[in-house]
Amino acid sequence: MVGSLLYSLWSTAARKSISSSSSSFKYLKPFALPRTAAAFSSSTTAAAASPSILFDSPGGVVDPNRLRNVAVIAHVDHGKTTLMDRLLRQCGADIPHERALDSISLERERGITISSKVTGISWKEHELNMVDTPGHADFGGEVERVVGMVEGAILVVDAGEGPLAQTKFVLAKALKYGLRPLLLLNKVDRPSVTEERCNEVESLVFDLFANLGATEEQLEFPVLYASAKEGWASSTYTKNPPDDAKNMSELLDAIVRHVHPPTASLDAPFQMLVSMMERDNYVGRILTGRIYSGILQVGDKVHGLNSTDTGVVKIEEGKVVKLMKKKGTTIISVDTAGAGDIVSMAGLNNPAIGHTIASVEVMTALPTVVLDPPTISMTFGVNDSPLAGRDGIYLTGRQIGDRLMAEAERNLAINVLPSMSESYEVLGRGELQLGILIENMRREKFELSVSPPRVMYKTEKGQKLEPIEEVTVEVNEEHVGLVMEALSHRRGEITDMGPVPGHVGRTRLCLTCPSRGLVGYRSVFNSVTRGTGFMHRAFLSYEKYRGPLGNVRKGVLVSMGFGTITAHALMSLEARGMLFVKPGMEAYDGMIIGEHSRDSDLDVNPVRTKELNNIRAASKDENVKLTPPRLINLEEAIGYVAPDELIEVTPNAIRLRKKYMDVNKRKTMSKKPRE
Repeated sequence: MVGSLLYSLWSTAARKSISSSSSSFKYLKPFALPRTAAAFSSSTTAAAASPSILFDSPGGVVDPNRLRNVAVIAHVDHGKTTLMDRLLRQCGADIPHERALDSISLERERGITISSKVTGISWKEHELNMVDTPGHADFGGEVERVVGMVEGAILVVDAGEGPLAQTKFVLAKALKYGLRPLLLLNKVDRPSVTEERCNEVESLVFDLFANLGATEEQLEFPVLYASAKEGWASSTYTKNPPDDAKNMSELLDAIVRHVHPPTASLDAPFQMLVSMMERDNYVGRILTGRIYSGILQVGDKVHGLNSTDTGVVKIEEGKVVKLMKKKGTTIISVDTAGAGDIVSMAGLNNPAIGHTIASVEVMTALPTVVLDPPTISMTFGVNDSPLAGRDGIYLTGRQIGDRLMAEAERNLAINVLPSMSESYEVLGRGELQLGILIENMRREKFELSVSPPRVMYKTEKGQKLEPIEEVTVEVNEEHVGLVMEALSHRRGEITDMGPVPGHVGRTRLCLTCPSRGLVGYRSVFNSVTRGTGFMHRAFLSYEKYRGPLGNVRKGVLVSMGFGTITAHALMSLEARGMLFVKPGMEAYDGMIIGEHSRDSDLDVNPVRTKELNNIRAASKDENVKLTPPRLINLEEAIGYVAPDELIEVTPNAIRLRKKYMDVNKRKTMSKKPRE
């Protein structure tokens, strides 16, 4: 009781004394209270679990001069998440498994980072807030919304591959916000990486900085060499550092030296820009962001502000019920946080990403992050096939709409527009991003029908413009001709071509291609290159429409019967093309069961059974040998469907179907001119 009273008296007096002592303090500490106080139980438990935490007592405010906010940015598969694992382990955090920050099940399954994560580590009396970002172009919105929270960035580049398409994208965002990057050449332990190759990559990165308009201060970036897999970083080129130097100390020291502390005032009123949002079943909406000014304590009255065309609008007023900070792989509760720090708070239910949380006396909203516009759209609607309702729980248009609106609120790179007849137009950055959304909804027991992706066109000065992407392809020499032929049909234009340094028999192609031409090409590319090729893409700009695409897909086999597919029927259909189904599956009128060997669609009956009489026996079907079918997954289906087709998504199945299931209706609609 006495401890709680002393702490409350200190909290009241602390704010009045901050301005006079902010230049000389490291942490503001309350009186030495008994550790058994119930009010501090959650904080002390978490602190004891992580010995590297610098908070000696609850309620401590970190001196902004001891803070460093840093983002880790790179092209996909260049080693960001592995690097974060090694930094956490270096600073004493408990790592339960590899890729510890990849907390979403889809991230662990696919080996990619989908959403940005923030964590804190302590290093030599400094607090480092580290932000792990995705490397795939489709998740560029995750990079854009977090770069405003940090002052520096670690640009990770594969020393063997060099800077690629997404490296340019993330670096442009970092330079635009004035961040000071550090260059980390990763994977230098590979046999093909030499000191000459590292110097060459460093020159390429410097040229990239210059082309993107970097300032002189940004051009003076330090260069470090590392092997995140082996867990070491060095300021000089080496493949085998001494045993006492096989750690990340030099990288952490470089962050402290090179990255500026946040420019923040503890005396000003509290303001925080929301950059991340999640939902908790107990405390409600959790808002994460960087505190731009002032001090925030549990119990403070705050309100949410939104800047609109007509001015600043007050969203909601409430009280801070919980204040949290990520330390390593755990979340600790804190009582106070100061300017420059990145924290999470609960207590308000309406503010979202891009909104400002401020003290009640403040009516000025912070500038929001401007995201690049979406380049692709898909229509999500109710599943109206004859097999609807068998697998899923959430089937109605209202339930689908509520889920999509919640996703748009949490992910600013996705826009949702209501459409006709209980359907919704979903706008995003690419088919992978929307495919992840569909897969998540599918695992949440939703049933829906999805249209093929459509590109977002623009019209300027009477001229039709379309999104163009920068594509980097790395393949074996024997596959170059097939890849170039396929991309030429998709209106791709080669900009550069040459051998891959350190890899004999490998060729790298750089080209520009319309986004609509790349839809569905990844599965074709993997098939053509036998899984040995790499293809990376990133949005470049809007350019003049390049004309219609060549013939990129054949016709399909369409079912005209309802029931269970039989081996007897499929045996006679194998000669017609490639099948997508196997015996025992359900089929219905209008369902696509295979790809036709010709350019036209063909109506077939896959449920036909063998006539039983006194001559032939039903057991004869057991001797039928069928070629294994091509079972299409969600990503392949998104790239495969034509404009007059839909994808039926259920928790247990992915089916392709015609938009109009009746054969006579399809013939009538096919005679109408296309848009």
